[in-house]
Amino acid sequence: MNVVSSQSIAPLHGLTVIDLSFTTPGAYASVFLADAGADVIMVEPPTGSPMRKVTGWPALARGKKSVTLDLHTDAGLARLHDLIRDADVLITTSRPAALERMGLTATHLAELNPRLVSASITGWGTTGPWANDKGYEALVLARMGVFHGKAKMSERPGPSFTPTPWASWGAAHTAVHGILSALYERESSGAGQHVEADLLRGAASMDTYNWFFELVCARWPEAYQAMYAYDDQGRPAAPLIYPLLVAQTKDGHWLQFAQTEPRLFFAMMTEFGLAHVFADPYWQGVPLFEDVERRVELWELMLEKVRERTLAEWQHVFDTNPDVSAEIFSDPVAALDHPQLQHDGRVVTVDDPDLGPVRQPSTLVHVDGRPLTEPRPAPRLGADTEEVLAGLASGPSTTPKADAPAGNLPLAGVTVLELGSMFAAPYGATVLTDLGARVVKVEPLAGDSMRTLVAFPEAGGAKVLQGKESVAVDINTPDGLAIVHEIAKKSDIVLQSYRAGAAKRIGVDAATLKALNPDLVYLNAPGYGTDGPYGGRPAYAPSVGAASGLTMSDLGGLDLHGDDLDEIKRVAVRRHTAGANPSVQADGVAALGVASSMLLGLLARKRGRTLGDLTATMMSSATHALMDRNADYENRPEPPVSDPDLFGLGALYRLYEGSDGWIFLAAPQDSEWNSLVEALAPYTDLAHEKFSTPDLRRINDAELAEALAAVLRTRSKFEWEKDLNAQDVGCVAVTERTPEIHLQGDEYFEAGYTVLADSPIFDEHRRLAPLTRFSRSGVKADAGCTIGEHTDSVLTEIGLTPERIAELREKKAVG
Repeated sequence: MNVVSSQSIAPLHGLTVIDLSFTTPGAYASVFLADAGADVIMVEPPTGSPMRKVTGWPALARGKKSVTLDLHTDAGLARLHDLIRDADVLITTSRPAALERMGLTATHLAELNPRLVSASITGWGTTGPWANDKGYEALVLARMGVFHGKAKMSERPGPSFTPTPWASWGAAHTAVHGILSALYERESSGAGQHVEADLLRGAASMDTYNWFFELVCARWPEAYQAMYAYDDQGRPAAPLIYPLLVAQTKDGHWLQFAQTEPRLFFAMMTEFGLAHVFADPYWQGVPLFEDVERRVELWELMLEKVRERTLAEWQHVFDTNPDVSAEIFSDPVAALDHPQLQHDGRVVTVDDPDLGPVRQPSTLVHVDGRPLTEPRPAPRLGADTEEVLAGLASGPSTTPKADAPAGNLPLAGVTVLELGSMFAAPYGATVLTDLGARVVKVEPLAGDSMRTLVAFPEAGGAKVLQGKESVAVDINTPDGLAIVHEIAKKSDIVLQSYRAGAAKRIGVDAATLKALNPDLVYLNAPGYGTDGPYGGRPAYAPSVGAASGLTMSDLGGLDLHGDDLDEIKRVAVRRHTAGANPSVQADGVAALGVASSMLLGLLARKRGRTLGDLTATMMSSATHALMDRNADYENRPEPPVSDPDLFGLGALYRLYEGSDGWIFLAAPQDSEWNSLVEALAPYTDLAHEKFSTPDLRRINDAELAEALAAVLRTRSKFEWEKDLNAQDVGCVAVTERTPEIHLQGDEYFEAGYTVLADSPIFDEHRRLAPLTRFSRSGVKADAGCTIGEHTDSVLTEIGLTPERIAELREKKAVG
């Protein structure tokens, strides 16, 4: 396979990472670093990491080394400390108390190795009310309210469980942001530091617009009321249902349309033979109607039109009509056959000495159209122990402590030029503003279309615009293009997310801008690709979610179909909820990958390993987020699949009803069984022979679930949360409101998950706190900006006089 570089010249070559994690977030973080050329050493117990049982192990552990140590012994801990003395990065996923027992507090780590960047990934963070609670993914999502937002994925009442690792992906990449930023800062200061990421903020980062939608509804309840996709009877309640139609074909295949631009929606309706609705007074206001009957009528008409043709007939439409597109709902494994992924070389097969050929996603970042490095097989248990330990020195670190500054922003002095719209790529730049980067957003005179996504001025774009400077420019005019070129000369990174070919047509492609500024880090972040069969298509979270397998993963693998219109409508609601819920979706997944990609390019440049043109797509990021389940090989263990009613993965990891609401119980490890039995002993006797071993509990899972359901419904959800957590059994009361309004509450503000910001639109308000914490460096949390708010100041900075700016404004070249 052709790759952009050998391992020896990869951007992170020469850096050593110790991966002490036994969970998915740590694996996601360290595989990104390994793919970038870092020497990743997994420290495993003699019996092996629990991650070895995960379907995606061969992909998540690729390119890493395995060292076995018994950390319950003094000798094992001593050798671990020796490893840390020689390392650049340490990744842990244990709770604070466990790290303290191993002598791995931030203070002790700094004494062991002053240059070390240590990264802690936890469920809730290392401070606050839940710091030492169990941090399972489902507990975090349940308490946040994500399961409530997914309720309509099942037809039963109550919240729905989702097995997709939304929070794990979020925490992993916010940890990567911290690691790469701290390494970037270390290049100047010579000193390491401790960084923290958590599943809660990782998952909360993925919301696109709902935070401010909920803020508006809470502030002005008489004028604005929350509007969700479907009402309680499963009828359309929001206009986006129609351009984002989910429908079944004549031969039983499901399609996710993505026609959100007005011209694309018109093209879709024309193809359906429904163009007359735009001129018919009966349909005035389409697709927004006051009366529910008309909303249902239009929905049914559109569903019937899709059902008139087979998948092959629809595929012909998509191939011949560039203004109409849809994606087929794929499972995570089948998604790797997507034509765009195949065209881009984003699927590789790695020969594993034990498992044989393993098909998996290539590196998340491609450079000059090729994978960043060549993925290598996962290591056998302990394969590298002797070699790695033989090269270690014992004793105190000889690395002197640097007199490093405290409180400075790690990306201070970095300027990002943002060329793109909506959320998936631009929010990646937003993340960098919290770390100190200056982001200059170039947007049309009317503003980024994200700004008007919500029926309140600026609410749609308020989150994605946080911390940015807005320059309103008509980039399609010679004067506007000249302004962008001047800004590029003074920038460090260019982020562009246009469809294939658009950047070159406009004159802002990598070759053009690097000719003006050879030191630029240039990242393409389109939906599909920079060329290829889907490169010119619009990409939206629901369509990418369908194509990548994210939606089917959320549905627990249930391939739902309908035999008549009523059944089709019910299934459409379930599929839409899985793929288009604003709290966690493909946009957020991609945005975090974009931030990681930009930071990698920035660090590579600072280390003297300047890369070519970088590319990270929405599709590639989505398949990476499913690497725990889309790696395909013979005799692979099946990934976790929820029950048909979406309660959970089994009796010991699922939703239960309490006397006044729902709880989520998480005690899936064999080592947690005795604690659960003891905690529930006052209420029920679980010490039955049929539950006495792990195998018997699996065999009798349905009976165990019934026994637990019977006892758990006898008390309130908060009573169970308090009592079970006190005995170290994972349990949370499920929040039955949307995450974005719930997280704005006092409890989360006082715990530091949210902070205050001051907006020109919303005045003082609460926003999500910066996603990563640093022991020494600072972060900031700014609000959004208005259209063209910084046009004059930026144009003055690049040398334009007030008279020239006024002239350009008169010509409508700037706003």
